[in-house]
Amino acid sequence: EEMFDAAKHLFEAVARGKKRFDFMDLKAYFADFDAADLVPVRTEVDRASKRVLIISPGFGRSVNHPRQSEVVEEAGYQVHWCWEGLPIPEQPNFDVMPYLHRIRADIDAFQPDVIACGSKGGSYLVALWAHGFWRGASLLINSHPQCVKLPEGTPVVLCQGSNDETFPTTRAKLEELLSTGCPSRCFLYYTANSGQLPSGHFSRVGDRHNMESILQHDCLPRLLDAAMSSEGPELHIVRTWRERLTSARLEAEQWLGYSPIALSRRWASRGRGGRDDRKLFDLPAGCEEFQKVVEVFKAQPREGAAYTLSPPGTWERVQVRKVERIENGALFDNCTMPYYASVQRSIQDQGMLFEPGVHTTWGFHGADAAAIDSIVSNPVAGFQPLASGTRGAALWGSGTYFARDARYVADGGFCGQPAADGTRRMLMCLMMSGMPCLGDPKQRGVLPFRQQPHRYHCAVDCLSSPEIYIMQHAGAAHAAYLITFS
Repeated sequence: EEMFDAAKHLFEAVARGKKRFDFMDLKAYFADFDAADLVPVRTEVDRASKRVLIISPGFGRSVNHPRQSEVVEEAGYQVHWCWEGLPIPEQPNFDVMPYLHRIRADIDAFQPDVIACGSKGGSYLVALWAHGFWRGASLLINSHPQCVKLPEGTPVVLCQGSNDETFPTTRAKLEELLSTGCPSRCFLYYTANSGQLPSGHFSRVGDRHNMESILQHDCLPRLLDAAMSSEGPELHIVRTWRERLTSARLEAEQWLGYSPIALSRRWASRGRGGRDDRKLFDLPAGCEEFQKVVEVFKAQPREGAAYTLSPPGTWERVQVRKVERIENGALFDNCTMPYYASVQRSIQDQGMLFEPGVHTTWGFHGADAAAIDSIVSNPVAGFQPLASGTRGAALWGSGTYFARDARYVADGGFCGQPAADGTRRMLMCLMMSGMPCLGDPKQRGVLPFRQQPHRYHCAVDCLSSPEIYIMQHAGAAHAAYLITFS
C-alpha cells in the first residue's frame, strides 16, 4: 500500500490534474531537480519477515557468549536454531560431512534468508559452500581456518577482531580472503587497535574472539541486514551510520544541505561567488540557519560515545556565542568542487548511486587560531592532510582528522588556547567521505583499493558507529561554518 500511495502521489505531481502524462510533462517536473537536494534513503528493513537460520555450535547460544544469541532474537527476526545432533567441531580436521544432511534438512524446511554461524561452527558453513548446499546470504563471525576462499556470487559478511586469540588472522590475510568473493557482495567487518597514545594506551581496542563490538549499536542485526541487502553489504552498513544520530540532528543537517552546491546557495558575498576579500559572514542569532548549525553542534549521539568525555550535563551548558559562514570562492571552485566531482564519479563508476548525506558527512575540526585563519582564507588548500595527525600521533593513519561530534573536539582540547574572553573556536565541515575503510595506524599516503582502480575515499575509527574521520585530500572537507563557543 505504501508503494502504491507513493506511485500515485508521483503520478499526480507529474500529471498535474491530467489522466495521463507524456515525456514533456516528465521533463517539466524534473526541470528544477538538483542531485544536491536528494534526501538520503532510509534503511527500512522488515526484520519480522526475515528468516535467520543460525548454526548453533560455536554461536554461543547458552555458553561463552549468550548475549550474542539474545541480540539476534531481540531484533525481531524469525530465528531457527540448527543444533540437534550437531557437535562442536573442536578438532582442526573434524569431518563435518556426516552432519551436513541435518543442516540441509533444516534449510529446506525453514527456507532462510540468511545463515549465520560463529567460531568453530564456521566449518559447517564452509562445507555448505564447498558442496553447493548454500549460496544465499551468509554471516561468518570469526574467520575459520578452513575458510580459504569465498563462494562465487554469494553475499558474505565476515566479522573479525584484531585481538582474536582463537583464530588469529592478520588484516591483510582477511582482505586477501575477501578478494576471492564478489567485490560488491562481500564485506569485512573488522575491528582493530588504534595507534598508541603518549600514555601507551589505545583510544580503541580491537575485538577478541568473543566480539563485544557487534553487541553494541544494533551492530549484529545490522550486519545480518547487510548480508541480505540488495545494494550490497558495505553500502548498507555505511548508510546505517546515519541511524546513530538523533532525528533532530538529521533534520538540521538536511536543512543545511549535504553538498557544497547546496551550501553555496546561502552565500551573502557578491553574486554568491565568495570572491570578496571578506571570507566570514556573521549569522544573526535568531535566523534559522544559525539555529540549525547550533542544533548540529550541540547534538549528542543516540548511543554513548566510545571515548571518555565530560559528563553530558557539562556539554549541555556550553553556549554558542557566534556562528560565521565561510565563503571562500577560490578554494570552493579550485579545490572543493573538483574533489566532490571526483568522488561522485568514483562512486558511480563502482555501480552505486552517489547520495549526498550518505557519501558526504557533517563533522567538526579543531585547531589553533593561526591554523583556523589559514583554513578559512587560503585560496588553494585549506586543510593540509600531509602535515596533519592527532596531537602529533596518527592514531588511524595519516591525514586530517575530523570528529562526528563537536563535543569530542571541545573536550579533547583540539581547539587551541581559549581567547582572552574565554571563548574557543571550532570549524563545522562538510566532508566528502565517499566509501570509507577502517583506519590503520601504519597507513601512510593513499588508502587501499576498494575496487580497482578506485580506492577508498577516507578512513574511520570504527565500521559500526564511526566517530572519527580521516581525510587524505585537501578538498575532501569543506569548511562551512566557524563557531565561537564558551
